[in-house]
Amino acid sequence: MTERKPPGVPFESWVDKQIHDAQARGDFDRLPGAGKPLPNDLESPYDELWWVKRKMGREGLSVLPPALALRKEAEDALTAAYAAPTERIVRKIITDVNVKIRDMLLKPPPGPPLGRGPYDVEEVVREWRERREAANGRRADASDV
Repeated sequence: MTERKPPGVPFESWVDKQIHDAQARGDFDRLPGAGKPLPNDLESPYDELWWVKRKMGREGLSVLPPALALRKEAEDALTAAYAAPTERIVRKIITDVNVKIRDMLLKPPPGPPLGRGPYDVEEVVREWRERREAANGRRADASDV
């Protein structure tokens, strides 16, 4: 819409004419979301940052307080350590995440507390060995059948 409202024409009639002309040209056909239901969050209270939250959801982003993000990272590191192919990699994964945990414990950021200490590397390695032996034992049992 590049034309300006002519003088003397009421604003409402001019806008109505612009809408009618756009409909006639088919400008409103095939718009994104056409024929889809409205979102279910219409009854929730107004949130000024609704658009930020929706954009983050579309992009798959999340913002957690640093302590919660590190808690999640520590859990993921433990899972990765148990799935690691060698003991050296297990030790590296756990040592790396322990450095981050110790740093946060020494200088806690604002927000919720971390709520956990560093992993015991030897304990994780012992558990890793037990899991591997159990998995190898199951494979040997299955091949005996």
